[in-house]
Amino acid sequence: MSVEKDKASASTLDLEKSNDPNVAVLDHGVPEFDDPNVYPDGAEPGLAEDDSPYPEVRSAVANTDDPSIPVATIRAWVLGLIWAILIPGLNQFFFFRYPSVTITGIVAQLLSLPLGRLWARLMPNIKIFGAELNPGPFTIKEHVLVTIMASVGAGSAYATDIVAVQRVYYDEIYNFSYQWLMVMSTQLIGFSIGGIARRFLVQPPSMIWPANLVTCALFNTLHSTEYAGVGTRGGYSRERFFYIAFTASAVWYLLPCYLFQALSYFSWVCWIAPNNIVVNQLFGVNYGLGMGILTFDWAQIAYIGSPLATPWWAEANIAVGFVFFFWILTPALYFTNTWYAKYMPISSGGSFDNTGASYKVKNILTADNTFDEEAYAAYSPLLLSTTFAISYGLSFASITATITHAFLYFRKQIWTQARRAMHEQPDIHARLMSVYPQVPEWWYAIVFVAMFVCGVITIEVWKTNFPVQWFILALVIAFVYVIPIGMIQAITNQQVGLNVITELIIGYALPGRPLAMMMFKTWGYITMAQALTFTSDFKLGHYMKIPPRAMFTSQVVATILAGTVQLGVQAWMFTNIEGMCDRDQKDGFWCPSTGVFGTASIIWGVIGPKRQFSPGQIYGSLVWFFLVGFLAPLGAWLIHLKWPNSFIRYVNFPVIFSGTGLIPPASAINYVPWAVVGFIFQYVIRRRHFSWWTKYNYVLSAALDAGVAVSAVLIFFILQYPRNGTIGENTIQTWWGNTVFSNTADGNKTPMISLGDGETFGPTSWA
Repeated sequence: MSVEKDKASASTLDLEKSNDPNVAVLDHGVPEFDDPNVYPDGAEPGLAEDDSPYPEVRSAVANTDDPSIPVATIRAWVLGLIWAILIPGLNQFFFFRYPSVTITGIVAQLLSLPLGRLWARLMPNIKIFGAELNPGPFTIKEHVLVTIMASVGAGSAYATDIVAVQRVYYDEIYNFSYQWLMVMSTQLIGFSIGGIARRFLVQPPSMIWPANLVTCALFNTLHSTEYAGVGTRGGYSRERFFYIAFTASAVWYLLPCYLFQALSYFSWVCWIAPNNIVVNQLFGVNYGLGMGILTFDWAQIAYIGSPLATPWWAEANIAVGFVFFFWILTPALYFTNTWYAKYMPISSGGSFDNTGASYKVKNILTADNTFDEEAYAAYSPLLLSTTFAISYGLSFASITATITHAFLYFRKQIWTQARRAMHEQPDIHARLMSVYPQVPEWWYAIVFVAMFVCGVITIEVWKTNFPVQWFILALVIAFVYVIPIGMIQAITNQQVGLNVITELIIGYALPGRPLAMMMFKTWGYITMAQALTFTSDFKLGHYMKIPPRAMFTSQVVATILAGTVQLGVQAWMFTNIEGMCDRDQKDGFWCPSTGVFGTASIIWGVIGPKRQFSPGQIYGSLVWFFLVGFLAPLGAWLIHLKWPNSFIRYVNFPVIFSGTGLIPPASAINYVPWAVVGFIFQYVIRRRHFSWWTKYNYVLSAALDAGVAVSAVLIFFILQYPRNGTIGENTIQTWWGNTVFSNTADGNKTPMISLGDGETFGPTSWA
């Protein structure tokens, strides 16, 4: 087939190629997949109708299917449920640690293969309730289903942070029934959106979901699937390459995690001038801006996600946003003492009172944990570090930018997908999936009704001060935003959060009620986030040709099991780990996310945004970010109309504003090395060594993640947890390489201006 005919076929795809940054435009204005150079090593270019137009997808996803392959077998369910217990439990354990190590589904992906093959070899072939106990060789589709069950609830359930904040900040410990109903409702109600989201976020080929490509590449590597994307490049097989990289990653992580932690917290400039406060504010990695750039710890680099799984143009947007807002704007505000910043560290996820100490929320609460205005007037305003304040402004901007961007760039695609039937999708993967029965709409309805009832019971039975009508509004917000935010995530691998806008709404509506604020925020934000997790897994099943009904059932069951396990692990930790959630906890269990969550509960739930962000209040100027977010995509779009093939087509303001959303507790040590590694692999190697990139890039990402995860578990349970953490207490734990980064002004949390006894700073009136 001629390349010219291939080009003509590609042009028939229902893709706005000039608007899709994942279809890179070359200097002569031709979309990259129309150029024969993207088919390396003489590989025959596939027709657009017979393969994806995106090289990322072609390099990781097979364009064939065999519907007769077993999927939802007893073997797959047993292995999947085991992982749905182990991985969420371990992740909940590490969730309260910094740097946290997230054990992704990759670990289950690796270990399930030998377990599945062992099952196939040893188990008898008998029938249980009509299903075969051993249907033969362990298949790739069984493997996918096991991995999805392991990963769908792998991350810490967001609502568990409500439980932790209630315990740490407000001395409230409600029983397990309350915790379970709330976690189930917040985790599962988002699944009910799946029937709508799949039409817009799963079927279209332009919704590539980059993070799933790492997983697909590893599946095909482990099962030695042949497909067009790899071409004819020689060298190591993908499987051998994976195991070499995995072993190297696991062995190396012993250094930055345990033996030489300064390689992780690599604030080398601060070691030279440990008492220079300016240097430590700029180059520190604990409470500074991390301008030293380097770290040798993959856990730090991949803390915000693997840089090998995000398109370079999206990484560049995030890097530009980070440099402007946190390396240019933040120092300018800090060193001019805007918001009284010099009396605090430049970067911190906590809150401060007017003596520079951590804000004591119990000083402004009544006996029933509601706001006491007289006590507030007698105590102190709440003050934030500069990076924390800027992060709120960026969150404001990301909300309005998402709406503007989605309308300008996606309105035609949304309208087209709304009218298009499921079997009318334009690429090979959608057509291959059309042979499987879709999930009935009433399945989604049952999930919604059941979880809505769980939510109402939680609100009404326990003292939450949270009216049910606000629960309904939270769900409406999530439903409205899920499609535009999902489209941005499917293209860029970055998700815009709704946490701040939900905080703002409930903070004005119900001030002085921290628990109500946390609940509204969680249902408003996590309903959307869980819907996108569900949709992302559906896209993985779409790529790997897993029947949708098996996907749905396995996800729901695994999520219920995972949430239950996580609540049990969390209860055990608070009972058995000494100093849990203290900033100086010796094993790093200082609960960074819980600290940020708790601070937010004070800002938005106790004091309320009216006293923080309204005109005339200390952070009132940040509301201008709403207008900035609304106008910025409009300006980029107008320039794009004039010069459609210029670099402006890669500018994505929702990603610029929201890409740094993990700051704090994340810092430059997580963002800058991430962008540097992304530039090397996703730009330099992809352009200059495309055949190497297409064969190994996603395999390398999977290997590095898996190596760190396995190594972290072994290190903790072999070297850190036994003997109450005293192994190496007088040798390894105290040598220079494990203490130098903390024996600095940055490590000691030293502000630019230190106060004497009895001195205060900040506004003179704040009530």
